[in-house]
Amino acid sequence: MSFFEVHDPLFGAYVLGNAPVKRLATGFDWVEGPVWFGDQQCLLFSDIPNNRILRWTEEGITTFRHPSNYTNGHTRDREGRLISCEHGTRRVTRTEWDGTVTVVADGHDGKPLNSPNDVIVARDGSIWFTDPHYGIMTDYEGFRSEQAQPCNVYRVGTSGKIEAMVTDMACPNGLAFSPDEARLYVADTGRMFSADPQHIRVYDMVGGRPVNGRLFHTISPGCADGIRCDSDGNLWSSAADGVHCIAPDGRLLGKILVPELVSNICFGGRAKHRLFITATTSLYSVVLNRKGAQWP
Repeated sequence: MSFFEVHDPLFGAYVLGNAPVKRLATGFDWVEGPVWFGDQQCLLFSDIPNNRILRWTEEGITTFRHPSNYTNGHTRDREGRLISCEHGTRRVTRTEWDGTVTVVADGHDGKPLNSPNDVIVARDGSIWFTDPHYGIMTDYEGFRSEQAQPCNVYRVGTSGKIEAMVTDMACPNGLAFSPDEARLYVADTGRMFSADPQHIRVYDMVGGRPVNGRLFHTISPGCADGIRCDSDGNLWSSAADGVHCIAPDGRLLGKILVPELVSNICFGGRAKHRLFITATTSLYSVVLNRKGAQWP
């Protein structure tokens, strides 16, 4: 059985024929937001409908936080602290090393956020997050509520100032910087219960701001949700049939095949060469001949 599809010869060097896709745990409802803690040899991820953050180690699954305020996406800041997007409280938070939780952002222009979804941290320490309406459209992943904001991408500077940075999307979802931070990639998954186009857009970063937004790639089958870059600048994206690897010029290079709808991904492991995959009810991983670009 093959665990991958090669669409470009380059991809043949990215995958290892003797490194299978492994299911690490299952029995969840809808998992998202994987983030690797190499200093603790564990992965955190969200089981959103069950209102909990789980911890995976080689010994198994334990609960990191319950209730979690229906947390979705996670990342780590430049000091290694956990940054989380909470649907239930409509905010972005930081978990300090002593376990206390600090609010990073919970509103813009005097109105509450929608339901922060995914988050990344730039080299300058600024926190970038998407704010679609998915977590407030039903009671499945939070609390059904009125939408108060357009669905934007926001930046929170080290001073705490929040700014809308991408405002031309229907519903931004996953996001990632290229390794040199010259580009910002954002998945537009479209509004729920609509026929909005679903694609990945790319922006040039000029003076710390995203400009020249344009179509980068359209995932098929399914659509892009979580996205991450490897150290060579390839973009890895969730899809309905697994994880797709896309070259910096937008070409599909190949696919990692997964038997469930994939929601999100992150690189981790001892050399950042292990791709962790959240997919509907399960957590998977596969070892690659690539390294993730994320820090730490």
